[in-house]
Amino acid sequence: MRKIIILFAIMLVGFLYSCTKESLDPTLAQSKAVETSIRTVEDLQGILYGAFNRMTSSTYYGRDFIIYGEVRSDNSFSNGNSGRFVTAASMDLGNNDAYPTSTWTQIYAVIASANIIIGAKDITGDEAAINHIRGQAYAIRALAHFDLLKLFGQQHVIGGDATLGVPYVIQYKSDDLLPERNTVAEVKSNINSDLTTALSLMSATLNDNSKQTISTYAVNAIQARVAIYFGDWADAKTACEAVINSARYQIIPAASFKNMWLTDGPANSVFELAFSSTDNANINGLQYIYRGTSYGDIQTLANLSNLFEANDVRGFINGMLGFEGTKIRNMGKYPSIDYSDEVYLFRYEEVILNYAEALFELGDANALSVLNQIPTARNATTYASVSKANILLERRKELCFEGFRFDDLARTGSDIPLVSPFEQTHGGPTYGSYKYAFPIPRVELNANSKMVQNYGYSTTK
Repeated sequence: MRKIIILFAIMLVGFLYSCTKESLDPTLAQSKAVETSIRTVEDLQGILYGAFNRMTSSTYYGRDFIIYGEVRSDNSFSNGNSGRFVTAASMDLGNNDAYPTSTWTQIYAVIASANIIIGAKDITGDEAAINHIRGQAYAIRALAHFDLLKLFGQQHVIGGDATLGVPYVIQYKSDDLLPERNTVAEVKSNINSDLTTALSLMSATLNDNSKQTISTYAVNAIQARVAIYFGDWADAKTACEAVINSARYQIIPAASFKNMWLTDGPANSVFELAFSSTDNANINGLQYIYRGTSYGDIQTLANLSNLFEANDVRGFINGMLGFEGTKIRNMGKYPSIDYSDEVYLFRYEEVILNYAEALFELGDANALSVLNQIPTARNATTYASVSKANILLERRKELCFEGFRFDDLARTGSDIPLVSPFEQTHGGPTYGSYKYAFPIPRVELNANSKMVQNYGYSTTK
């Protein structure tokens, strides 16, 4: 499946990128060219694989998006060894900074691919297969806008659903080439609507066993992640139960935890992105930025490594953490020297942690036993009681280096802990700081007269 996805991506992504790289929406002429080139279910499938390939870019899930969630927290910091992630780690980004600019552009390119699929007409082929592909496109569009909202939305700065989110782009062909920013509430509503539509179109019988495309259960996992971010606990519970009750996934046991990171489609993978040794030009992947034998800009803070008990397989005993001289490193996640590791976007362990949190917030006594499934499978001490603090602690230990920590702090209204002032250059912003959101890129401000800059950032165009 990895080879198939990459082959289709090579054939299609170059053409699609030429149509969308300049703005959020293509010109009408470009839209027409794309429309006339899509005729069969195979064409549609190829564009879907191209969308997945775009998600593997180093400016999105191939590296940057994940690192943003680590260096803006108490997990990791940038040592500036190669000059990478210095501004992101210091939370000192300008509107001309490469990180917000490249990630904004790449995620909207993913959305463009999804919208091509959603808008394609008169496709020949099996109707169920066509609908299953369209459903995945709706899910991709929802996830991509959710990721943009977490980076650029004002929900943790000014606060409230009425504050500015991001433009929710729903058409590849559009008469409006200057989209305005939707409110946070509108973005959330559109995300949930797209995910509901995805499930209405897709069929569990057509789910791909490779885990490298979006299944119906992956859509449920996306729903759960969105729901806990917004505190919609009943919705989170329902979505998690859909994944759990499928009985298709397992928590990886302690003995297999380290080797799991070298495996395609392990039992705990709900949705992963396929990578090859040629993705991200090798040096721009996660392995290169986490390990000191390469760039090694991203180091682990002792405040995180000290959380792991001696026998916890997520810590030093299993080689997941290690020292390079005096530097603490993530050694176990994304370990392959040929940079071909899959990136697990949704692991079953996250679903279980989401479920535990939803149960806790709903006052369900089963929350403790659900939470303790994770430390039990990691040779770690279980919890005597369930609390929000214990849930967040276990999330931090289980999901570290995967990009979750900043969002967990932000969604719970927390300050960014300053645990090592010398290493953490962001200074520990308090909740509500303008630094909790990225600036809208200058290139977008220049191209779109309707675009509004985020609070605290320059509006110079």
